[in-house]
Parts: sequence; structure tokens; C-alpha cells
Amino acid sequence: MVAAAWCVGIGLAVLTTVTLVGWTAAPRAALGPGLPGVFRTAVNFWLVAHHAGFSLQDGRVGLLPLGLTVLPGALLYRSGGWIIRVTEVRGRQRIGVMQVALALAGPYAILAGLLALTARSSVVRPSAWQALLAGFLLAAFAGGLGAARALVAAGGKRVRSGLWALLRLLPERPRSLVVGVVGATAVLLASGALLAGTSLAMDLPEAKASYDALAPGFVGGFLLLLVELAFLPNAVIWAMAYAIGPGFSVGAGTSVSPTGVFLNVVPLFPPLAALPEPGPAPLPSLLALAAPFVAGAVGGVLTIRAMPSPVYEAAPLWGFVSGALTACVAAVLAALSGGPLGGGRLALMGPSAWQVGLLAALEVGVSAAIAAWVTNWALLRRAGGPGGAAEAEPSTEPTKPSKPTKPTKPAKPGKPAKAGRSRKAGRAARRAGRAEPGKPGDAAKPGGGDGAPERTPVPPGRAKPSVLIQPPVQFVDPEPVLGTRKAASRKTGSGGGAAGQRSAARSPEPPAVEPTPVPAPRDEKEIAEPVPPEAPDAAEAPDPGPEAEDEAQREVENRGGAIYVLRKQPPEA
Repeated sequence: MVAAAWCVGIGLAVLTTVTLVGWTAAPRAALGPGLPGVFRTAVNFWLVAHHAGFSLQDGRVGLLPLGLTVLPGALLYRSGGWIIRVTEVRGRQRIGVMQVALALAGPYAILAGLLALTARSSVVRPSAWQALLAGFLLAAFAGGLGAARALVAAGGKRVRSGLWALLRLLPERPRSLVVGVVGATAVLLASGALLAGTSLAMDLPEAKASYDALAPGFVGGFLLLLVELAFLPNAVIWAMAYAIGPGFSVGAGTSVSPTGVFLNVVPLFPPLAALPEPGPAPLPSLLALAAPFVAGAVGGVLTIRAMPSPVYEAAPLWGFVSGALTACVAAVLAALSGGPLGGGRLALMGPSAWQVGLLAALEVGVSAAIAAWVTNWALLRRAGGPGGAAEAEPSTEPTKPSKPTKPTKPAKPGKPAKAGRSRKAGRAARRAGRAEPGKPGDAAKPGGGDGAPERTPVPPGRAKPSVLIQPPVQFVDPEPVLGTRKAASRKTGSGGGAAGQRSAARSPEPPAVEPTPVPAPRDEKEIAEPVPPEAPDAAEAPDPGPEAEDEAQREVENRGGAIYVLRKQPPEA
């Protein structure tokens, strides 16, 4: 309440001083009888600064200078920061900013409504509901910005303005949209300012003639300059509406747009000398039609750079949303910059808000969507996102081996495995390998998990051959039996016999029906060469015959979990 009263008091003091200067220079009857009339006029100016209209006997006045809003806005901005500094904000920062904004806006709006009721007279009747609504919105916006800046600065961070401080408090996606909207709106306003300034500079002699026709004098000239500066934002917004396309009106039955200029009698006001001559629109002014598309491109780029989208299809959507929000801001500015100026022919002044908003949504929104899509694609391509980077080269590392099967129960030490069962295990392994031909583990590990060797060739440079494949060992197609090797290459002696016993102890015996899981055997870098095992017992030996001789020439080894059947060759004579 104290901050709201301070803002109202300082604002009224400034405007009352200006009103007294005008009352001194002008005929005293123009502002009402005595000092009460001066104070009532100052209150009306204060309400006009909040964009609260008033009614006269001839009609309603809604064309109000937006430049006067700077005074109460600056005071409310300072008050929001003061509240943050003198009070303790609890909870999250965004909630604290909202609390301060509402705490300042409520009392301020009530005071504005009371002043509107106090300033009523038989000649001027201010709108109380407009004063109440406009005071609340202005106090909430300006006070919130000031509170956000003070809150962020209290944390030790350096901020440039209240808007950038508010952006720090917003979530990522709303922040990106606000950045895009601010950038696009700034481009539109800059184009309007450039167009209005260029037109006024080209028609400066006509503006000087209008000033001489008014002959305001020294004090009157100073006050007229203040009024012109107060209406300068309105002129910029009107030029922005011209660049967007709909243009604006300067009275009933008039239109100033790129499609043509239709004018009637224009009020004698020096800034209106910048209006073009009736007829076709000047060709240089048509360059301003590119401003909405440039604004959309800037808004789309800023939106995506603030927060890129990981999905290509979502980037144009966010760009169009940014453009649509910019169009809403342009429509609000167009509505605030215009309004009636009494009754009769001047009842229609300024641009049409809905036309400005509709065309801005199409122009700014489409260009923002395209710019957002291109920017997002470029950012993802630079970051190596989906579809942006080149295809990776095929890996040269060997494939990961497949999951090994359950190992079989090892045979008893000192007893070799039977050849018949080994042949059955080899056939079962070959059938399992043919049933699953495409597994990467079969190509990476010869022999699979059951001992059946695969004949899959290893491409050069892809993977290293297995250490189990030795030069003397050869694979035989019909059965998983390795090729013969010469007896001269074997080591004989007691060391070889011990190695053979260890190999026979490690060699597993394939089960007849179901395998039993046991711990997998250890891999060894060096595999000892086997020696002929001891003869089996008479009770377990098969019937004598040719198969017994072949069995005597074979032995079974377990290498890395794979079963190999080796056949010995007698030494050469």
C-alpha cells in the first residue's frame, strides 16, 4: 500500500507541475476555475497516462498518447524492486515475483479507480472501469519486472534489465518463446520507427508550416513538443501497421496502406505532415513490406537457439507459436495506439487491431516456422544429431560371441571319453549350428558352444582368427575330426604323459540324455599335446572290431569349452 501511494503521489506531483505551467501560459478559463480545476486536469492527465479514456459532450476520447505511460511505468518498476529489498520473499522466486506484483497492483488499481471518480465533472467524465483495469495491468507488469530484477540481483547475479531478469526465472520453453516474441516485436517496431522517421524527414517543410500555423509561442511550443513526444510511440505503431499491410485510418473514410492512400481533411498537427500524398503508395515505402518476414525469421531463430528441439517436426511448430504470439502483441499495440478522437469524422483513428493481428500471424508465423526449422536442422547437424552426421564406418572389432551353452559333465580322471558318444555330440552340434546360421557368435568363436567347428571364413581386416586354430590342425567335412598329424612332431617322455593325463582329466564326456551344468573350464594360453590314454577297463571297453582300432587311434581334448577329437598317425618308416 505504501509503494502504491508513493507511485500515485509522485506521478500526480509531476503532472500537476506541468499543468500549472500550461495554466500560467494559457487562458485560465481553459483548465477550469482556479486551482481545483488545475488539480482535476492534472488527475485527468494522470489517468490518460494509464490509458484510461474519458468522455466529452461531443463524444469519447480514446486516442491517448502512449509516451505518458513511461512515467507511471518507471515509478511502478522502482516500487517493485523496493518491495523486494525491504521484505523477505519466501518460497520459489517466480512465486515471490507474482506475490509482489499482485501486492502492488491491487492497491494501485483501487487508487486509480477512486481518482477517476474524483476527477468527474460536467465537461469531462473519466472511465472508472478503464482506470481500474489499466492501473492493475500496468502495476502488475511494471512492478513484476522491477521485482524480478531486484530478486535476481540480490542473488549476486548481474542483470541488464527487468525483462532479462524475468527470463532467468522462467522455464526453458516459455523463456525461448518470450525471447522469440521480444526479438520479432523489436524488429517490427524498429521498421516502424525507421519508416516514420524517414517520412517525417522527407516532409519536414510541411511539418514546419503546420507549426508556424499554430503559432504556440515559447511556452506553448515547449508544451507542444512534449505532446509530440508523447504521441511518438503511436506514430511508430501506425507505421508498423503500414509495414504489416492493413495500414491505418486518419478519420472516417480514409486509409493509408501499401495498396493506396485515401485522405480527407487532416487535423493540423505537425507529426501528421509525414502522411503520404493521396494516390498510389510511394515505391520506397513498399520496401517496408519485408519487415514482417524479417521479424519472423529473427523470432524463429531466437526461439530455437534459446532451446533447440530434438525432433525436427516440432521446430516449425514452436516457430509458428512464436510468430502467433508476436501477432497478438502487435494487435494489442495497434488497439492501444488508436481510438476515437471525439465524435463525427474523427471517431475512427489508427489501425484495425484484428486486421493487424491476422496478417501478422500469417506473415510472421510462416516465416518464423521456416526459420525455426532451418535453424534447428543446422544446430542438430552441427551437434551430430539424428540425420545430421554422416553414417558411421563399420566397426573393425570382432563381434561379441554368443552365449555359451551349458557345459557337459567332465569325464573321470584317467578315462578317455568314448568315441561313439563323441560322434553323437558332434552331429548334435552340427545340427544346432545349421538351425541358427546367422548368429554373430558362431563367426567369432570357432566350434560354437558344443564343439562343432564352423567353416565360416573370416574376412581380412575384420577380426583376428581364434587362438585355437593352429597350423597343424585341419577340419574334416564329414565329422568334427581334426586332420592327422605326424608322430615326429609330438613330444614324448614323462612330461608328455603327465600332460596327457591332465588333458584327459579335463576332457568332458558328453551326456547320453540331458547335459548337466557345471562350471566352465578355464582357458589356457598354451595347450599341452595329448598322449595316448590308458586302455579302458575290460567291462567298459566295446566289442573288439574295426571300431576299437579307430578308437585307439583317437583322443578327445577340451579347448576353451569346445570338444575336439584328434586322430593319431603312426610315425613314418
